[in-house]
Amino acid sequence: MSAVAQARFDGKPLALVAALVLAAWPLVGSASTWLTLTVAGLAMGLIVFIIASGLTLVFGLMDVLNFGHGVFIAFGAFVATSVMGGMADWTGSDAAWQNLAAVFAAMLAAMAVAGAIGWAFERVIVRPVYGQHLKQILITMGGMIVGEELIKVLWGPAQIPLPLPPALRGAVLMGDAAVEVYRLFAVAIGLAVFAALLWVLNRTKLGVLVRAGVQDREMVESLGYRIRRLFVGVFVAGSALAGLGGVMWGLYQQSVVPQIGAQVNTLIFIVIIIGGLGSTLGCFVGALLVGLMANYTGFLAPKVALFSNIGLMVAVLLWRPRGLYPVTNR
Repeated sequence: MSAVAQARFDGKPLALVAALVLAAWPLVGSASTWLTLTVAGLAMGLIVFIIASGLTLVFGLMDVLNFGHGVFIAFGAFVATSVMGGMADWTGSDAAWQNLAAVFAAMLAAMAVAGAIGWAFERVIVRPVYGQHLKQILITMGGMIVGEELIKVLWGPAQIPLPLPPALRGAVLMGDAAVEVYRLFAVAIGLAVFAALLWVLNRTKLGVLVRAGVQDREMVESLGYRIRRLFVGVFVAGSALAGLGGVMWGLYQQSVVPQIGAQVNTLIFIVIIIGGLGSTLGCFVGALLVGLMANYTGFLAPKVALFSNIGLMVAVLLWRPRGLYPVTNR
């Protein structure tokens, strides 16, 4: 594993996040509004990171363009509606611990179901088209369409509300700024997921194998490790993270529809392209940039907001054509 090179850390992309935050301050004008928008942008970015982190690992290790990633998001969100609906006494309670217990139960159930669906998705849909990018795009998109129709069969085609429990409603005051409690909760969950991924990838044998497999698959196989099992494990973990992200996004929107995964898919691919295909740190920084840009432009120029992230992607690629933190040989 010593063959995995330790490159000098590049802090410029992180400085870009700080520059965007500081540049928005004078444009917004009000310090309290700027703080509210910044926290909201970080929350949105970290939710997108949770969803996209699994996909970027799958591409980095398996070289799979999974355009069906949205189906795991959608199943995670809908499983959460069922779990939280079945725990209505807890989600409607005035006790914060019961509210949070119901939310975490929904998250665990969503991750378990999304991971199981991811395992089946890899075996039935992805495995026959390894190494064939065009077929991967077509067949995984087909898989997502089938998944959406299955959701309609199980939960119906109508929008289903996913309200926040009382403990996550309202706002807290930070000086003159009002910051929504759920935004702070999303920031905490997103940072916890990022920290856990960094720990696994950098401090465990499994993480070393994953990083080595991203850099040089043949080397890992020559050392006697079964890269195929590692592939399946990473795919299942990535699907579970998408399920968790689906719960977070559903609570963020406070409703879910069968097309929720397809709606987020474009944002996910913008993030992983900005970050550098296969890079977890790049995915994290790219997600923060996307979330902040969406919130700042939504406030300053609502008509531009729809195109702001595409413009951000173009600007980043003009600066670094391979993304912020490109993976070697990718």
